[in-house]
Amino acid sequence: MPASTAPPVTKARSAVEASAIKKISIRLVPFVALMFFVNYLDRTAVSFAEPNGMGQDLALTAAQFGFASGIFFLGYIVLEIPSNMALHRFGARRWLARIMVTWGIVSLLFTWVDSSGGLYTLRFLLGVAEAGFFPGAILFLSQWVPSRHRTKILGLFYLAQPLTTVFGAPLAGWLIGHHGLFGLEGWRVMFLFVSIPAILLGIIAWFYLIDRPADAKWLTPAERDWLTTELDAENAEKAGRDGGHAKGDLKTAFTNTRVWILAVVYFGFVYGLYALAFFLPTIINGFQEQYDTTFTVMDKAWITAIPYLPAAFVLFFWSRHATRHGTRTWHVAGPAIVGGVSIPLALYMGSPAATVAVITVTACAIFAALPVFWAVPSRFLTGAAAAAGIALINTAGNIAGFASSYITGWLKDWTGGYYVPLYLVGVFMLLSAALMIWLAARNPQSLSTPSAPAENQR
Repeated sequence: MPASTAPPVTKARSAVEASAIKKISIRLVPFVALMFFVNYLDRTAVSFAEPNGMGQDLALTAAQFGFASGIFFLGYIVLEIPSNMALHRFGARRWLARIMVTWGIVSLLFTWVDSSGGLYTLRFLLGVAEAGFFPGAILFLSQWVPSRHRTKILGLFYLAQPLTTVFGAPLAGWLIGHHGLFGLEGWRVMFLFVSIPAILLGIIAWFYLIDRPADAKWLTPAERDWLTTELDAENAEKAGRDGGHAKGDLKTAFTNTRVWILAVVYFGFVYGLYALAFFLPTIINGFQEQYDTTFTVMDKAWITAIPYLPAAFVLFFWSRHATRHGTRTWHVAGPAIVGGVSIPLALYMGSPAATVAVITVTACAIFAALPVFWAVPSRFLTGAAAAAGIALINTAGNIAGFASSYITGWLKDWTGGYYVPLYLVGVFMLLSAALMIWLAARNPQSLSTPSAPAENQR
């Protein structure tokens, strides 16, 4: 081919790439993020309910509340890997829709829970119903874009998690304020109205989602061809790396050292994430006695939301930086160190404002690292191994969710404060940083991603 014809071909390909990624960012990511928003709100709604009437009505101790919060993850673990394998077999459209409708129905039943035993049962069943949603959504989005765009796409998707608290906490406070509606306590009203969207979104997802780029009629033929070619080439490259060990099946995921190390890394992040998610509203409620002040329900809801809005901004720009310059080890290890050091400092602040400010730093650190982290497994796994590996890593996160919820509550009851529980959070996050650095030193190519072309970063 003459040299003079090469630039137009490159420019045309760049235009197709840019338009394809833009359409996916607009058409798919917001909808899946909305599903995640409702998912995270439903699983953490119990944290808003406990200090606003549920704890008193059901006579819960801190340890009982921690167990109720954490048993969700045991239910999730039971079916997580089978659920992700079913998604790989039957397609994301059907499976994610089924998950949403099922968990919406279970979540709705919290409206009428009347005992700690009933709460434990429903939290367990909620975990069973939601099993596979998060790793399934990660797998689904990862199968739509090449690795160099994955951090950006997952970052946009992950915005839903901190924004769930930014908008969800005031929403929960507003719903709880409608005490007496339909003859229900305020916290029961909240459960009623945060459950219905899951059922509706599940029905819409059945018709809206598409399993693969080749079937997307909203992409042009050139965009479909480019995506299919890029993804097939990337999968072939992964399958050929390390003598063909990248592709494989369930055995590949369960025998891959990198998968297990990443699982421990993720454990540390999620331990911190859910220690904050489930106990921050309770900690804020304790400010009233600690600092001799009074907050309304809406005051507490807005204070709970404060750390998560900056976290959303940091997540967005951190993911954008990783996309523009390529994902590197410090994109994950750096925030882990910041979070591990900052969370114990919150214990020594002399006012609610200072305490929330330090917790905000921790929240920013955790959310900055997570979407970048999730771009890593699909760098060296594909096919059934990717489905199993991502589910296995997320299983470690669910174990952390249970452990952080129960251990934090138990340690608080035992020691009378949150000093020991939050120090433990710091230890786990520092462990995550150390393991990420060690793993990257051993496997630099599989843990770093190339930068996206400049044309696609706008």
